[in-house]
Amino acid sequence: MAEPQSYANHARRPPPLFLAGAFLSTAATIGVGYRVVVDFSAETLGLFVVAACTAIALLSARRFSTGVQDRVIRLEERLRLERLLPDELKGEIERLTTDQLIALRFASDAELPGLVRRVLAGELTSRKGIKEAVEDWRADHQRI
Repeated sequence: MAEPQSYANHARRPPPLFLAGAFLSTAATIGVGYRVVVDFSAETLGLFVVAACTAIALLSARRFSTGVQDRVIRLEERLRLERLLPDELKGEIERLTTDQLIALRFASDAELPGLVRRVLAGELTSRKGIKEAVEDWRADHQRI
């Protein structure tokens, strides 16, 4: 059975296929870029453009998918906060940044109101600080 998720082990790494693609497309761009400088031709310039576009497309696809996921997490957490926070804090939900909401998703339902108070008071501001303050970790195994 897998180890329970915690702050120490929650980070996800990009899939090996993505890492291999990023490495190969970057290496191809550098290699063909060198060829363009040393032995310029229309063919090598065309290959350089294709290699650079491939590298950019791969990196953009990764960035866009995590950006969309951040927006979904923000929505989920706002709905969760509406359900769990006391009435005096519900009006403050909009003050929470996306990074803060993303970090708060790891807090259990019981400790969430206390952490939100600490965030709104300025005691906790960074993703890392909020995640380190979580005592009862709520795992997220679906992160891309």
